[in-house]
Amino acid sequence: MTHASQPPEANVDAPIGIFDSGFGGLTVARAIVDLLPNEDVVYLGDTARAPYGPRPIADVRRYTLEGLDWLVDQGVKALVIACNTGSSAALRDARERYSLPIVEVILPAARKAAAITRDRQVGVICTQATATSRSYNDAMAVSGVSLLTRVCPRFVEFVEQGVTSGDELMAVADSYLRPLRERGVDTLILGCTHYPLLSGVISYLMGEDVTLVSSADECARAAFAMLTRLELLRGDAHEATRAFVTTGNPERFEGLGRRLMGGFVSGVQQVRLTRTPTPA
Repeated sequence: MTHASQPPEANVDAPIGIFDSGFGGLTVARAIVDLLPNEDVVYLGDTARAPYGPRPIADVRRYTLEGLDWLVDQGVKALVIACNTGSSAALRDARERYSLPIVEVILPAARKAAAITRDRQVGVICTQATATSRSYNDAMAVSGVSLLTRVCPRFVEFVEQGVTSGDELMAVADSYLRPLRERGVDTLILGCTHYPLLSGVISYLMGEDVTLVSSADECARAAFAMLTRLELLRGDAHEATRAFVTTGNPERFEGLGRRLMGGFVSGVQQVRLTRTPTPA
């Protein structure tokens, strides 16, 4: 998940850079803040070009690298790709491009699911681009686990509209999840960082015997382990800063962020990575 040794330019007091296509990565950011309350964080959500899921992999790769470039220019000490689709498309390029340590969402979640499944029957729900990349299949290839993938395209739409319950969501979720129940999976990876915000509906429909694995939570734990191993954790207790930046409308980002995440999101600023975002 990380480079083998601490890069020479790493600054322990620098912030952690977190990138996502939109709002979903806020689940990663909050989990990281919970685990590492002394760490400063810079979060960039590319909402002007979200959702990434339906886009060609080549576009997702380019957009993700543009976002990571921006974070590196801010002087971060580590990069977190808090987007399953972005991780699938750009992780290899990112590790070649940057000397900073990088953590992503796919391998930590896959490892956790493989470790806890009882019957070796694991499901993953994700975007089309993540499914097409077969990143989770590759991550679990030597685990002996039987993996069933289900694409859930409307889940991101519901989250980014602030909808986390209701009859329409329940009906759509049931249609997505029924094949997983019928297959008898005992562990389900939430393979998009938007999906933990729908975990109530997902858990209800899957039943109490199915364990949900949040790629957001596992990514945060991996970030903690990475920074500890590389001796990049801040040693002082200080009032940590959280900077939130979006390529889209900052008022909408802050409003939805507050609705979904309580008081976690504030002071959102806008940045432009390219002049004209192309439609999904």
